[in-house]
Amino acid sequence: MSGGSGVSEVSTVSGASTAIRVLLADDEAMVRAGVRAILGSSGATEVVAEAGDGREAVELARAHRPDVALLDIRMPRLDGLTAAEEIVRTVPGTAVAMLTTFSEGAYVTRALGGGATGFLLKSGDPYELIAGVRAVAAGAAFLSPKVARYVIEQGLGGARLTREAQARARVAVLSPREREVLGLVGAGLSNPEIAARLHLVEGTVKAYVSAVLDRLGVRNRVQAAIVAYEAGLVES
Repeated sequence: MSGGSGVSEVSTVSGASTAIRVLLADDEAMVRAGVRAILGSSGATEVVAEAGDGREAVELARAHRPDVALLDIRMPRLDGLTAAEEIVRTVPGTAVAMLTTFSEGAYVTRALGGGATGFLLKSGDPYELIAGVRAVAAGAAFLSPKVARYVIEQGLGGARLTREAQARARVAVLSPREREVLGLVGAGLSNPEIAARLHLVEGTVKAYVSAVLDRLGVRNRVQAAIVAYEAGLVES
């Protein structure tokens, strides 16, 4: 679930470009060095702080207020999932993405339920990491292809056909335009990208997205994207 075809910098209102500010948290220094190098190679991101445990990650997120907090799951003092929930709750301007070697359903379910909008695997392609950070920074959702496949096939708990029927019933209450917006959210497009695609102003798209989240009863764009996939609104 990613938007766009390339990696670019985030634009400010004045038209100048600024790097996406990232907090990186992992208890292995070598992993942090590798991820930092990958992100730095894009020219679009800047690692502004690094943490070796979950508690430090929360403290640094509050201090630096980065655009994205990229968190490992298994860390000392405070695990990444709990840290993610605290950051979402106390630093609302920071998007959270999980970076891990673990893709079990319990981790995915809790991460998405806790407000994370990205779930990336360390074994993924470097471009996937860059694209994921870019997507969540822009307010879109991004799941590693392996994770997305798991979510769709397993339905975060099984009963795939039942979940598909439920998803179709949920989206039936949406207007045609709302379903169109939901499909584009499911495809990983950010609000500006949806606005360009549908020839709408960004404020109108934001209103549609808010209405869709409210009517579906979901907390964030990732959960909405899952509904979109299960309802067949996103081309595979």
